[in-house]
Amino acid sequence: MIGERIKELRKEKGLLQRELAEELNITQQTISLYESEKRYPDAKSLNKMAKYFDVSIDYLLGNTDERQKADHIKQALSDDPELLEFWDEMNEREDLRMYFKKCSELSPETIKKLIHISKVFEEEERERHGG
Repeated sequence: MIGERIKELRKEKGLLQRELAEELNITQQTISLYESEKRYPDAKSLNKMAKYFDVSIDYLLGNTDERQKADHIKQALSDDPELLEFWDEMNEREDLRMYFKKCSELSPETIKKLIHISKVFEEEERERHGG
């Protein structure tokens, strides 16, 4: 399933395997092996691909047909550029991704409150550690 998804997403972007490999800083042969499911991406590569294609890892793995759960979160934050930027930063961090896994099921108001509270905690932590 993952090979089909990678190939589908690559073709949607109009990319050759070589071009996708360059974007992800891996070899064309690795892309070929992924697409033929003779090799599977590690966690770091999965994260890179999910970010590059703007889809969830669950989508890449075939666990869902919903491409991006974060869309609901981004919609909730769309009127607050500062929180949206903070969410984009947080979404990169694996330790915080689990924390927000269920966010897409919450109301937009609750999502906004949680992201705001998390931002306050994060800023406090940065100040405490000098940067």
